[in-house]
Order: sequence, then structure tokens, then C-alpha cells
Amino acid sequence: MMGGMAGLEDVEQPRPRGSATAARWTPAVEDEQAFRAVELYGNPTDEEVRLPSRPESAATARRLTHCVVARQWGLSAQTAEYAVLLVSELVGNAVRHTGARVFGLRMLRRRGWIRIEVRDPSRGLPCLMPVHEMDTSGRGLFLVDKLSDRWGVDLLPRGKTTWFEMRVSDRTAER
Repeated sequence: MMGGMAGLEDVEQPRPRGSATAARWTPAVEDEQAFRAVELYGNPTDEEVRLPSRPESAATARRLTHCVVARQWGLSAQTAEYAVLLVSELVGNAVRHTGARVFGLRMLRRRGWIRIEVRDPSRGLPCLMPVHEMDTSGRGLFLVDKLSDRWGVDLLPRGKTTWFEMRVSDRTAER
């Protein structure tokens, strides 16, 4: 992991490829950006990755999650999609509601389960609110509750870790 906080501008933009279609989304460009994020910030399966608490960091967290869940762990596309969505929701809450300068991202895998954690220095607990059809915000924890198998918050001496877990099949069964 790098010692200082690098800017996100290099991660957010694909490198020019000398063609007019370089700006289009392609899996290769997304993979390149994900691997670049791992190089810049570290692998969240090795140790907690610290990201600046800015809205742009949600994209970095999504890329890191996709890189780990889909590429490193080789899990299904649906598992990766759900994990990316739920990480985005937890990171959004950490950025919007905690006033933190940085937050931490950690990913763990054990037989049959994955666990993804977002740590921040606030001890304010997230609240699962009722969701109504016309609501335009406040759906984050609702999604976490519906798409994960379990989730929770661990209070720490200085802050909290909000986490979710998902059941997964063995690697060979998901391919």
C-alpha cells in the first residue's frame, strides 16, 4: 500500500489507446483501471485499504471490489455485481454521513462466504429506514439488507466497521 493519498484522476480515466473509440467502456479498460487501483491503494484482501472520503472514491472501491470478487476469487458475475453495488452503498454512507477524511475497505473470504467491510472513524450507527416507492434516497441499507445474507456494524474504540456477508459456492462450482 502506498504511504500517502494519491489522486484519483489517473484511476478514473482510461489511458488513450490511439483510437477514436478509446473512451467507450470495455471490459479490458475496466480491468485495467481495477488493476491500477490495486497498484495505487493495495489489495483489500491483504490488508485494509484506506481511501480518501470523497464521492470519487466510490468508483475506486467498486473497481477494487470487482477486481477481487470476479478476478482474484473467480466468483460468479452476479455475486460480483451484488458485491460492487453493496460496497458502493456502504462507501456512500461513510462519505456522506461521517465527516471522515478517510475510510477503510477490507475483503475476506472463507469457505462458503465472503465478507466486505467499510471502516470509518464515526461511532454513529447506520439506520435501516423503511423504503417507499417514490423515495429518491435512503435505499442503501435496504439494498444491503435485501442482497446480502447478513450484515451488521461492529463498534470500535474509535469508529465502526459496517460489513456484509454473502454465501458463495466453491470456486469450481461458480465458473
